Amino acid sequence: MEEHMMILERMSQLILSAVPKAEYSSLFNDFIESEFFLIDGDSLLATCICEKSLKSGQELHFFYLVECYLMDLISKGGQFAIVFFQDAEYAYFGLPELLPLRTALILHLQHNTTIDVRTKFSGCLSQEWEIFLEDSYPYYLIVADEGLTHLQTYLFNFLITQSWAMKVNIVLSSGQTSDILRLYAYLMPSMYKNQKFFKENKEKIESAYKTLIKQLEECRISALEFLFGNLNWKNMMEEACETISQLKQLWPEGSDIRRVLCVTSCSLSLRMYHHFLENRKKTTSDEKTNIQEEESNCLALQEMEDLCKLHCLSVVFLLHLPLSQRACARVITSHWTENIHTFLEMKKWCDYFILSNINICEFWNLNLIHLSDLSDELLLKNIAFYYENENAEGLHSNLGDAIMKDYEHLWNTVSKLIRKFAVGKPFPLRTTKLSFLEENPSPIKDTSKEKIPNLGFISMSCEVVDKFVGNLLKDLPFLKSDDPIVTSLVKQKEFNELLHWHSHRPLSDDYDRTKCQFDEKSRDPHYLRSVQKYHVFQRFYGNSLESVSSKVVVTQAVKPKNNFSAPKNKKAHETKAEIITRENKKRLFAKEEQKEEKKWSVLSFSIEEEMKENLNSGIKNLEDFLKSCKSNSVKFRVEMVALTACLKAWKEHCRGKGETTKDLNIAVQMMRRIHSLMEKYPELLQEADQQLIAKCLKYLGFDELASSLYPAQVSRDDVKKKTDKYSIGIGPVRFQLQYMGHYLIRDERKDPDPRVQDFIPDTWQRELLDVVDNNESAVIVAPTSSGKTYASYYCMEKVLKESNEGVVVYVAPTKALVNQVAATVQNRFTKNLPNGEALCGVFTRDYRHDALNCQVLITVPACFEILLLAPHRQTWVKRIRYVIFDEVHCLGGEIGAEVWEHLLVMIRCPFLALSATISNPEHLTEWLQSVKHYWKQEDNTMGKNTAFKRNAGCYANSPKDYFRIKESYKVRLVLYGERYNDLEKHICSIKHHDIYFDHFHPCAALTTDHIEKYGFPSDLTLSPRETIQLYDTMFQFWESWPRAQEFDPDKFIHFKNKIVVKKLDARKYEESLKAEFTSWIKNGHTEEAKMVLRNLSPESVSSSENMIRMFPLLVEKLRKMEKLPALFFLFSLRDVEQTAQWVRCFLEQKQERQRPPEADKEAHDMINKLRKVQKSIEKQKTMYEKKQKIPRKMDQRLIIHEGERNNLLKILEKNLEIPQECTYANQKAIDTETLQMVFDRVKFSRKGAVLKALAGRGIGYHHSSLSFKEKQLVEILFRKGFIRVVTATGTLALGVNMPCKSVVFAQNSIYLDALNYRQMSGRAGRRGQDLLGDVYFFDIPLPKIEKLIKSNVPELKGQFPLSITLVLRLMLLASKGDDPEDAKAKVLSVLKHSLLSFKKPRVMETLKLYFLFSLQFLVKQGYLDQEGKPVGFAGLVSHLHYHEPSNLVFVSFLVKGLFHNLCQPTRKGSKHFSQDVMEKLVLVLANLFGRRLLPAKFRDSTVTFYQSKVFLDDLPEDFNDALHEYNMDITKDFASFLLNVAKLADMKQEYELPLSKTNFTGKECEDSELVSHLMNCKEGRVAISPFVCLSGNSDGDLLQPNTPNHAILRTIGINHAQAPVLWSQIFDNQGRRMPLNAYALDFYKHGSLTGLVQDNRINEGAAYQLLKDFALTIKSISVSLRELCENEDDNVVLAFEQLSDTFFEKLKAV
Repeated sequence: MEEHMMILERMSQLILSAVPKAEYSSLFNDFIESEFFLIDGDSLLATCICEKSLKSGQELHFFYLVECYLMDLISKGGQFAIVFFQDAEYAYFGLPELLPLRTALILHLQHNTTIDVRTKFSGCLSQEWEIFLEDSYPYYLIVADEGLTHLQTYLFNFLITQSWAMKVNIVLSSGQTSDILRLYAYLMPSMYKNQKFFKENKEKIESAYKTLIKQLEECRISALEFLFGNLNWKNMMEEACETISQLKQLWPEGSDIRRVLCVTSCSLSLRMYHHFLENRKKTTSDEKTNIQEEESNCLALQEMEDLCKLHCLSVVFLLHLPLSQRACARVITSHWTENIHTFLEMKKWCDYFILSNINICEFWNLNLIHLSDLSDELLLKNIAFYYENENAEGLHSNLGDAIMKDYEHLWNTVSKLIRKFAVGKPFPLRTTKLSFLEENPSPIKDTSKEKIPNLGFISMSCEVVDKFVGNLLKDLPFLKSDDPIVTSLVKQKEFNELLHWHSHRPLSDDYDRTKCQFDEKSRDPHYLRSVQKYHVFQRFYGNSLESVSSKVVVTQAVKPKNNFSAPKNKKAHETKAEIITRENKKRLFAKEEQKEEKKWSVLSFSIEEEMKENLNSGIKNLEDFLKSCKSNSVKFRVEMVALTACLKAWKEHCRGKGETTKDLNIAVQMMRRIHSLMEKYPELLQEADQQLIAKCLKYLGFDELASSLYPAQVSRDDVKKKTDKYSIGIGPVRFQLQYMGHYLIRDERKDPDPRVQDFIPDTWQRELLDVVDNNESAVIVAPTSSGKTYASYYCMEKVLKESNEGVVVYVAPTKALVNQVAATVQNRFTKNLPNGEALCGVFTRDYRHDALNCQVLITVPACFEILLLAPHRQTWVKRIRYVIFDEVHCLGGEIGAEVWEHLLVMIRCPFLALSATISNPEHLTEWLQSVKHYWKQEDNTMGKNTAFKRNAGCYANSPKDYFRIKESYKVRLVLYGERYNDLEKHICSIKHHDIYFDHFHPCAALTTDHIEKYGFPSDLTLSPRETIQLYDTMFQFWESWPRAQEFDPDKFIHFKNKIVVKKLDARKYEESLKAEFTSWIKNGHTEEAKMVLRNLSPESVSSSENMIRMFPLLVEKLRKMEKLPALFFLFSLRDVEQTAQWVRCFLEQKQERQRPPEADKEAHDMINKLRKVQKSIEKQKTMYEKKQKIPRKMDQRLIIHEGERNNLLKILEKNLEIPQECTYANQKAIDTETLQMVFDRVKFSRKGAVLKALAGRGIGYHHSSLSFKEKQLVEILFRKGFIRVVTATGTLALGVNMPCKSVVFAQNSIYLDALNYRQMSGRAGRRGQDLLGDVYFFDIPLPKIEKLIKSNVPELKGQFPLSITLVLRLMLLASKGDDPEDAKAKVLSVLKHSLLSFKKPRVMETLKLYFLFSLQFLVKQGYLDQEGKPVGFAGLVSHLHYHEPSNLVFVSFLVKGLFHNLCQPTRKGSKHFSQDVMEKLVLVLANLFGRRLLPAKFRDSTVTFYQSKVFLDDLPEDFNDALHEYNMDITKDFASFLLNVAKLADMKQEYELPLSKTNFTGKECEDSELVSHLMNCKEGRVAISPFVCLSGNSDGDLLQPNTPNHAILRTIGINHAQAPVLWSQIFDNQGRRMPLNAYALDFYKHGSLTGLVQDNRINEGAAYQLLKDFALTIKSISVSLRELCENEDDNVVLAFEQLSDTFFEKLKAV
């Protein structure tokens, strides 16, 4: 092994270097069906066996842990297989107690669950394993970074290295945490360097692996030799088989696994022990020495028989006792004596041999359900203790008949199986005197002390509490008013330093503290100019987003709504004025028409000539003219001209070609003209025109259509000859679907809607306008770029017109989107408002302007929540008329999801909720409708006409009729599924160092099973050519398909005699074809269906190239195919920046290669000449100035020189110009002046110079760590068409308006899921520019692509909605709101309407109890009084609400005076604090607000750190003690709360295993005195899971730090994550301490971002964001403390101010 240590060490180092960079992220990224992944079974076993609550030998508890973990994965949508390698078993030969457990685990998962368990792979380097990985392509493998022994760790290292080599990512099994929707873990991606490492060292690795396995095999041989002497592995397997076969003869009727294992294993162990003693005799008779010692170490056979009898009795207990009784067993703490260890080890080996051969029982009725409960060591000790101590001392408890009978039956079977020698009778159980258990002063664990005191509740008199939890209060224990807990509340001690603090003073809120971009009241001219500049830029930015002219909005009184669907009777009562207006319009129109006629007559000749030269470019010019033309008669003439030209071109083309293949492009153009004429101008068609169209159709070979349009008499033969020569040779429908798919005419309405000027809205869009007109709410689900945002602008316009007071709030998920919408609004609308009022305002965490004095507020959810919850902002809140939620599916997102929920339930006005992707919109709408019902009732109880009452005080001066707007409580669901343009997908593959594209048919993503189970996914649409492809493939693979003719496109019923096939017709054909295909599968033609799908899917090509390096070639290829502009999505910030730079380098190198060799010299000469000319010009100028009068000669000379200079400049410019093929920029897209303006804005920003250089080549990148000005540069230039290549992360997917021709997915990632795929691919195909969008997959494995296309977008599920700080913020609002009634109604709405508890009364009960727990906590901590009013530092706690529970701990430190002790100035009277004090202060704050855990394994690394300390030190001692005290107080309260919630548990479920549903309920055994004696600990088993009780745990263990969540009853839906504790030390599942990253303190010391990247292993962009957040937190605390403290010179306030300033200075410096 020594020679291989080197490679093993290198592998360990490779893994260790990746561990600290592992990204801690959610494994199921918001989707229902996760990526397919693998779990290494041995890692699962190692992780669960290390669980600290598990005692060894408690098998059922172990299985419970495994099933809880797997169930958690499955409930979150996990799709996985578990792999147990055969070689991995070798690692357990030194741990024989785990061998049978591992075997039982495999059998249990295979037989009792539906999980896919793979056991056929010998090892991770085997060929079969490699093939399996290639076929199934798992996205990641969950594996442990440390085994139970160092040899097992080596095996895990091999597995990790090999997986990386196969491009499979690694997820560590340790350090995982879970909440209701997600599982977080450390993900280590497979990098190119890891793949390279394996490739280069493959032979060494394989050789080391073989040697390791050999060494492990030797361990097995020596282990067996010691116990079984001359019987080797094979003999033992045969012995086990024989024993099972004998039992089958004794029990022919079958049995269950517990009985079978008990008797076979006992008989085999006793036989082996007998054999062992025989061997001993032989060897010892030869050597007579040491006999005394030997015998004392080796017990007699009879004593082992006694132990086996006890074991049989314990198994009978398992068979007869329900879990409820076993959970109450007393706990024996003594250990087994040393001398029975040999036999116990032998017994474990025998268990293993029997279980390994259990498969020979296949024809015998063997029940395997209870594989999870084969033995219970604590129960065995309990029975052994009774017989050796209590029974021996004269206590005789009977066994009970049933138990006695069963026990006798088992023991008699054992004696029959042994045969070789006789064993004793079943009774008495003990025939020998030997003690099996060691002496112990207190052998029985005293659990009476561990009972949790059920603390009573402090009574509260508060309306909100009564209304929300009134129904629960009657059942709860309340404390009397003289109870010490209650009396101590009154004397809420604040230590003397805080006496001059006004802790109850209302703090300024986040709104006041957010940086105001412009001071609204300033009149400084310089300042006003900057405001003006800002508005000009916003308009320009908005104009780049959409070319809509600005609209001036004038306030109008509210009119009753017109009914737009009713027919208008014009003639009835037209006034004189109306008649005049109509006549004027008519005249104007005629004038316009004349103009356009003239324009056409000027252009027609050149366009016709061009069409003769080059049909395509001619048609393009002609279409440009058509776009600008409004007159139908002119358009009609133009189309006829084009049709004639096409016919002529077709004839010439066909004559020239003869029999060879024809260019169908001309035919397509001809057919497009026919479509246009027939559909758009049918009323203008004359007979001659119809004749021409019929003639064209005939030339294309569509005779039937021609004669149906214009039945002409032509002799058949004539036609035949012609047709053969000119015909395209396929039917008209097939031709249109296959070659004209994306040109097919969309069904658009012709009738304008008076509410919309710029376009004719579709029916569904009109429904949206009706929703707004009726003041209703709506959930709108429609694809990206389908035009759903129009409704929100209509809504804004409506509110702007109604009055100057009403407000629309637009909630967008990201800052990028906020900036974009604000610009659009400022570009769309202008309005004259009273002084000090603005039309549009913005509020984000970074800045705000005009937020509360505007009519349209654009904001992010967290900021809107601040305004809604601020008690003194309620007057403003009442002005809100409408709220628009964009991208509302963020409600299911990872961060801030609960904030979206709060907003939706707190607003009283109507809303529009928009999204492109929700799979259960009905559920969402139903929930929101229930919220609206609540508001309807509230409004009724608050007074009939609330709208009037509510606002009358607020704006007494506004028009009265404004308030009589009818409040509507209806929530409509508007669904629209059709994209304007088709998307086609392509797979990129690399062959011979070049890139190739294969079209990917969407059906290839499906399997017959998927279609049978779920049908075709609702949003899996085919383009017309893909529909034809599907039909052809179906026709090809089922020759006798009976309906083949019926589905032939040219005979299909919907297309009968249609000259023009429309998009909708193609859709109907597609739907029918899918239905037919589904019926194949349902009616037994699955094989044919499988062949079709197989044939449609492209070949999977995986390349060993470093794909990301091939990226520039991919971009170049797309340019050649005219597929730019394109967006390239990658998911790592580093790669986004790197790939953009690579593309730029590629272009620069290309230019270098193309540049003529002498060009540089020419440029150099030119610059020298220029310099000389410039000098002489300046010289002459100075001469003139002296002479005043200029001689004519000199004047001419000057002109010549200037001409020369201009000429030189032109030549130089041409020399240095970037050739067209060496840049992706479209120079014509934007003028130089505008370009300069955009560049100037990023002059001083961090990435400004880089972005400018990239933009020069038409490249850009976009990610979350750019500043908003930098992002805007990329967005504007991309939309203008100047930049045509942008690499981006997912930030662009959320609604940012950047449509393009193609979208490329260039990196696989956990974040590339069904939701993001749809959001991102939706950007392809610009409406009005591209009729087809292209999506390319580059370096994304085929199985993943299939998954993306077929899997559904996520269902929205609720998060746990409450937190302690939220409860405090709600109570603040309820007690201090401007309008108390309204405030309470809002608070109750938040409490009553969580999405999580919708239609789930049990969850609602849990939430109510949690609310009560929160109130009790807040009262005890002194933040609320008994009337629910905020007191003490409630304001400060709620202000730091982003950081629960750190905010609570921070305030508890402050109140205890710890900060005053720490912050002592350098000398008395000084206001300056030493570096040491500052560093200590940062250490405390970093432990609270900068918590970022590192994997435990990182502590083992031997890396040297250059600048940082990396691992954060513990808190200073006094802070640590205070934290411990705080934690213990909370834990007691929380445990007591759990006892109350335990009443809600579903005990039927608690007594069954969560995944296999193996049930352990049953009738309690009452006739056995022994059972009652052993199971007598009923106390302290209330809130803890009965499975966990089996290891001797009780309720008292819930008070331990880091108690695992599964210890608590699982059906109550509460876990430790909801307790506001902050443990200073965190341990992972294997009990190793996970250090905190000291990034904040390190940065404070060295001020270097590079240091954080290099030592702390944080990405630069992420590090900057983290530090910025940390700095903002310090600032927020320092401002709050200053507001709360009157004393100017308070040390704590001064220290925080000094720290805040220093930290911001350091941050600015980077």
